[in-house]
Amino acid sequence: MNFAAVFPGQGSQSLGMMNDLAESHPSIKETFQESSEILSKDLWKIVTDGPEELLSQTETTQPLMLTAGVAVWRLWQAQGGIIPSAMAGHSLGEYSALVASETIDFPTAVALVAKRSSLMQQAVPEGVGGMAAILGLTREQVIEGCASAAGEQVVEAVNFNSPEQTVIGGHSEAVDRAMEVLAEMGAKRTIKLAMSVPSHCSLLKDIAVEMAGALDSASFQQSTVAVFHNVSASPSDSDEECRKSVAEQLYRPVKWVDTIQALESNGADTIIEFGPGKVLFGLNRRINRKLGNLTIHDTASFDKALAAVQE
Repeated sequence: MNFAAVFPGQGSQSLGMMNDLAESHPSIKETFQESSEILSKDLWKIVTDGPEELLSQTETTQPLMLTAGVAVWRLWQAQGGIIPSAMAGHSLGEYSALVASETIDFPTAVALVAKRSSLMQQAVPEGVGGMAAILGLTREQVIEGCASAAGEQVVEAVNFNSPEQTVIGGHSEAVDRAMEVLAEMGAKRTIKLAMSVPSHCSLLKDIAVEMAGALDSASFQQSTVAVFHNVSASPSDSDEECRKSVAEQLYRPVKWVDTIQALESNGADTIIEFGPGKVLFGLNRRINRKLGNLTIHDTASFDKALAAVQE
């Protein structure tokens, strides 16, 4: 098996996630303890006890999902899992991939993600921004519909998640207008998402400058495994290009369809999702059914994936 590792981002979190793995593997809680000490916030308690509103806040969710992805990756390594041919992460998940590839160390990633989530939370006032999932139209149709609905505001295609699912984001009113336009264009469904921060759209361009400064100050190493970036669906050739791609990710679309296809072109015959939930598992199956598709979110799925690569 020649597999690529992928890591989920914001939206895959749930109350009680990782509990099953943590019961069998103490290293899961140890990784959460490490990030909790850095942030002076008990992340495992939030995962276990909630409340769900806190779990879903950007400034909490992002460090949680980073930690969860890294915890599963560390367990994989400890249990003898083989090294993948390449890695990628969806949105925030790219930071988990950067840790797993040893491009940045875990404490550095925790600090960067804390900065990223804080900037995003402050970038667009509550109620001003919005996001929606559009099902059943091509990316070209969604881009066209957003352009006609924008007016003097911002609404853009921000996540190309699968051939028939594109997420849009921008000013809340413009998102609502675009949903109406896209429905008229033949969208099977338009679903307003419960997210006030319109990730990956141009409303976040200003904070990318500050994020770039934080990335420039962080220590980057030569990666042990190629990380395919969201903004380009390709790996970077230098530390500078890697930093630039990660900063630009804040306001440029996530090219997930292109990324999965690029991982196959790079030689991967299987994709394994490392982290809670099965969001990427579902998207990847819609993108390319020729690829093997596994997810690791509990003990049973971990054992299945480990057995598959050891055959």
